[in-house]
Amino acid sequence: MVLETQSDQGEPRWLAALALLAIGGIVMALPDSLTPGPRGLVLVLVGGLLVPTFISYRRGQHALNHALGLGVNGLVTVAMVGSLALLIKALPTHRETPEALLRSAAALWVTNVLVFASWYWRLDAGGPHQRDRRPGHVDGAFLFPQMTMDTAAKAAAGEATWSPGFIDYLFLAFNTSTALSPTDAPVLSPWAKVLMMLQAMISLTIVVLLAARAVNIL
Repeated sequence: MVLETQSDQGEPRWLAALALLAIGGIVMALPDSLTPGPRGLVLVLVGGLLVPTFISYRRGQHALNHALGLGVNGLVTVAMVGSLALLIKALPTHRETPEALLRSAAALWVTNVLVFASWYWRLDAGGPHQRDRRPGHVDGAFLFPQMTMDTAAKAAAGEATWSPGFIDYLFLAFNTSTALSPTDAPVLSPWAKVLMMLQAMISLTIVVLLAARAVNIL
C-alpha cells in the first residue's frame, strides 16, 4: 500500500493507495449531514496512516505494514457505513434535496466498490507481500480465470508468473456490486464469502435507496 514503481519489489502499490485516498475524498465531498465527523477528517486520517504504511513497507517491516493496511481499511469501512447510516436516516427528514441524496447514494456505491476491492487485495492469499514472494498465483480465496489455465497455456499467453493486482480485485468488487453476486471468479474461502455477502447487501441497500428517491423525484 505504498507508492513504489514496478521496478521495486513486487506489485506496485500506488493504485491501492490512490483508491484509499479517493474514498477519503468522496466522503469529504458528501453533504455535511451525511459526513461522519468533521469534513475532511477521513481524508486526513487516511493520508496520515498511509505515511507510516509507506515507511514500514520500504523498511521491510511487512508485519507492521500489514497491520497498518488493515487499520486504514477498517477506517474507510467505518466511514462508509457511517455515511450510509446517515443517508438512510436523512431520507424521511427531507433535510437534503432529492438531487443531493441521489448524488450521495451514487458516491457511496462507488465507495463500496473501492472499500471492498481494498479488502480483497489486502487479505487474499496472505496479502500483497505474501503474493509477491511466490513466482505465480495458484492458491487463494478467489479462483481467477488465469488460475485454471495449464502451464503450457499460461506460457503461451505470457502469464507464466501471473499474480492478481489491485485492478483484478477492483474488477471483482465492481462485478459484485453490479451483479450482486460473483461473476468471473468463484469464491473459495469462507471469509471472502462473508465479505462478498456484506458488499452485495450494502450495494443492494444503496440501489434500493436510489430507486426510491428517483421515484419520489418523478
